[in-house]
Amino acid sequence: MAVTKYAELSWMRCLQSVLPAVRFGENRPQQLAERRAQFDGAEWHLIGQLQRNKVRLAVANADVIHSVDSVRLLKRVNDVAGELSQSIRVLLQVNVSGEDSKSGFAPDGLRRVWEEILEQSWFIEISGLMTMAPEVEDPEDARPFFRELAMLREELRGFGGNPAIHLQELSMGMSGDFGVAVEEGATLVRVGSALFEGLS
Repeated sequence: MAVTKYAELSWMRCLQSVLPAVRFGENRPQQLAERRAQFDGAEWHLIGQLQRNKVRLAVANADVIHSVDSVRLLKRVNDVAGELSQSIRVLLQVNVSGEDSKSGFAPDGLRRVWEEILEQSWFIEISGLMTMAPEVEDPEDARPFFRELAMLREELRGFGGNPAIHLQELSMGMSGDFGVAVEEGATLVRVGSALFEGLS
C-alpha cells in the first residue's frame, strides 16, 4: 500500500491513474476521512496509532485498521462497527521487537488473551497481524522480527476457529525492508518514501 502521510494530493492522483485499485495508508483518521472523500475506487487503510476517541471516525472511513493494540480497543472497534452497521477489517498490532517506542500486543500477551478473543462474537473481521521492525541499516537485520510474526500467526491459527478470525494478512515491511518482509510472508507492505521521495 502507498503510505500517503506526506504525499500531495496530485501525487496520489497520479499514482491512482496508474493503479486504479490502489491502497492508500494514512496515519490519522481525520486526514484519512478528508482524503477519502476526494478519491473514488481506492482502498483506505489506517496505519497509525488509534485513540479510543477516534474510533468512530476511523470505522466510518477506513476499510482496514492496522493498529489495534489491545483487547479493549478491539472491543471498542467492534461495538462501533455494530452501531454503524459498518463492515471493517482489523489487524492486531504486535510489538515483536519489544521497543518501548512502539505500541502493540507483546507476543506472549497476545497468546495469553487469544482464547478470550476466540470466544467472542465479532461483528468485525480480524484479518491478520501487523508489526513494525526496528529501524536498521541492513534489511537483513529486520528478518528475525518478520519471521517471528509469521510464526506467531501460524501458532494462533492452530488454536481453533472463529468465523470472524481469518489471519490471512501479515502487514510488515516498509520502504527500506519490504523485500525481506515479502520473503518472510508479508501480504501487505507499507511503502511511502520509495514511491514519493523526490517529488515536488
